[in-house]
Amino acid sequence: MIAKRILLPAGLSEEDYEVQVESEASQYIPFSMDEVNLDFQVLGAVDGSGEDVEVLLAASRRERVEDRVALAEMAGLKPTVIDVEPFAARRVIDRICTFLPQQGAGQVLAVFDMGHVNTSLMVLVDGKTVFEREQPFGGELLTQEIARHYGLSLEDAEARKRAADLPDSYGNDVLGPFLEQAASEVARAIQLLTTSTPHNHVDRIFLAGGVAVTAGLAEAVADRTQVATEILSPFQGMAVSDAARRRNLEQDAPSLMVACGLAMRRFNP
Repeated sequence: MIAKRILLPAGLSEEDYEVQVESEASQYIPFSMDEVNLDFQVLGAVDGSGEDVEVLLAASRRERVEDRVALAEMAGLKPTVIDVEPFAARRVIDRICTFLPQQGAGQVLAVFDMGHVNTSLMVLVDGKTVFEREQPFGGELLTQEIARHYGLSLEDAEARKRAADLPDSYGNDVLGPFLEQAASEVARAIQLLTTSTPHNHVDRIFLAGGVAVTAGLAEAVADRTQVATEILSPFQGMAVSDAARRRNLEQDAPSLMVACGLAMRRFNP
């Protein structure tokens, strides 16, 4: 998936914008445009210029979109919109910022979405994304090390990790080194931010994704980076149904950031 902000002349018709966006997109997409689904949104006039508007374009390989449409249809659903994961995550992050002092104004906020295979970093300042990065680090590494250390299959290792059903030696022998590695990955990403952008520090770190709830991770990251660190819950401040299993929700909440953002999506009348 590719998302990029571009500048185009103001006052064009919808059809003219479609032509211009497709022409611009062809410069950034390493595939034939016949293989791509493309959409765009005019964001508004550029500050200080009445001649240009900022346009957000998003593009994805058509086969990836079709796979998701097919999956929804197999579940008996009729998909009408395919959203973009970072945009869905932003809805949640923007909402979480409203709970910060002064709604996070002026703060550099780093959100690490730590999944099974990859970790995505999004850095925001005053509601604008100023830095993004994806790195190959995730909970799969911990599962693999559990399997290797205790002679388990990957399936058994994952199940016992989630159930916290591991020997007493697990904390020192397996979990401790993983926490150190995870904290180092976070610190390395922040160092890249501070050396490649005008932002020379981070005020607050949020951890999301399935890895975020790993025991001791938030503390290890805070200790390594010396930055206030907390686990992000997309449901902060929301009323929770009595039918929900609160313990399970608390455990799974950080991994539901994108799902929550999708549910929060609204449409123009």
